[in-house]
Amino acid sequence: MKPIWIVDDDQSIRFVLEKALLREGLPTRSFTTPREVLKALSEAAEHEGPQILVSDIRMPGGSGLDLLGEVKKRLPGLPVIIMTAFSDLDSAVSAFQGGAFEYLPKPFDLPKAIELIRRAVDESLREEVAEEKLDDTPEMLGQAPAMQDVFRAIGRLSQSQVTVLITGESGAGKELVARALHKHSPRAHGPFVAINTAAIPKDLLESELFGHERGAFTGAQATRRGRFEQADGGTLFLDEIGDMPFDLQTRLLRVLSDGHFYRVGGHSAVKANVRVIAATHQNLEQRVREGGFREDLFHRLNVIRLRLPALRERREDIPMLTRYFLQRSAAQLGVEPKRIADAAMQLLSQFQYPGNVRQLENICHWLTVMAPAQVIDLKDLPPEVVPLQAASVLGEEGASADQLSSSLSDSSAGLTAAVVASSPTLSADWEAGLEKEALALLGTNRQDVWDVLNKRFEARLILAALSSTRGRRIEAALKLGIGRNTITRKIQELGLED
Repeated sequence: MKPIWIVDDDQSIRFVLEKALLREGLPTRSFTTPREVLKALSEAAEHEGPQILVSDIRMPGGSGLDLLGEVKKRLPGLPVIIMTAFSDLDSAVSAFQGGAFEYLPKPFDLPKAIELIRRAVDESLREEVAEEKLDDTPEMLGQAPAMQDVFRAIGRLSQSQVTVLITGESGAGKELVARALHKHSPRAHGPFVAINTAAIPKDLLESELFGHERGAFTGAQATRRGRFEQADGGTLFLDEIGDMPFDLQTRLLRVLSDGHFYRVGGHSAVKANVRVIAATHQNLEQRVREGGFREDLFHRLNVIRLRLPALRERREDIPMLTRYFLQRSAAQLGVEPKRIADAAMQLLSQFQYPGNVRQLENICHWLTVMAPAQVIDLKDLPPEVVPLQAASVLGEEGASADQLSSSLSDSSAGLTAAVVASSPTLSADWEAGLEKEALALLGTNRQDVWDVLNKRFEARLILAALSSTRGRRIEAALKLGIGRNTITRKIQELGLED
């Protein structure tokens, strides 16, 4: 983690904060004047800058509020905490209007100050993870005609900032298309901010989108920028827009119309220069007819519509995608990439993929972890890929590829997640394994079965998430849908530190 920069002409304040933060395992760097900070910012490489900035207001040689303005020009996403011994309304208002994360009056309670700094660090790390995901995102892959149509559309839109509506099934890669539209647009230098409107509770979604003022509701301990402000100058991707609550659709329409909005609890309009790209797996015309989606908002979003094909509509891309995902999973885990036998690839290419590209990526990650040999064979494929009759054939000693092919052709109704229990070569379904383990423990005199199995489940889940993020706890917590403090506490409770 990058250091916390402390700016104060009072040596005692710097000393107290430095020692308290070092006890918390947080690195620091101190300055006495704003001039020193600006000089250090100019000389620092990107990875050497501050994680957050804590600054006094009144100092010899410059104002903390002026410093705040300069820092926000250079690093708009950097959380800045403003301290002052001269607590007055004008200072507080100026700090928040300048984009401060929080206003800290002196003398302050040290534990509360450290807690505030911790929250600012968490906010900074959360935004860093989002940026890292954007940097790590590869270009889209696909040779199928349906994907070439998508690529051509992205190319035609490369000089445009028009609103785009992306449609397609869940897991088809709609966010990748949105990122590509951003990357190849005049706004490529600006931020790309994504939000899944279906994944956030209705009562929190408004604050997530538009931000909130301090004290706007219970728990709003600080003013917070919403996604529209975070995306200023760039692109905001609204995923699953069809699930947005009806009353919020009205607010969104207003923003799209004039570019202004109000934070929750706010009284001053905020201007956002944002390009909106929306996506949905739903039929929005049908939602409009049913009264669940505003017709005027639909027409505002539906300027350019781009349909993304399902993976089963572009089967010729499956081998290429499989090899790419196997290589990427191997790189993430630090192991040699696995190869896949022709018969196994044939079976993967015939699968229906209800979860589309995301499901194929998960299967490749599973194979990288679970397949015992360097060459992935039929017997190594996960249960959901193998049809019922093929599982029976695989269970027969000496079964040939021709027998498998015949079995697959007989299974015209499709592939099923069921696995023949007598097939010794296939991995057992994890839920069935859990039930078996639970029954074994319940057959004893133990009275802690719930706790025992829960701890084992949580430990495996956290270890898997850490493995997929190469040990990055913040990103693992985001993937699991839990907080940073929660994953840290669980790691300690479950003895996973080593």
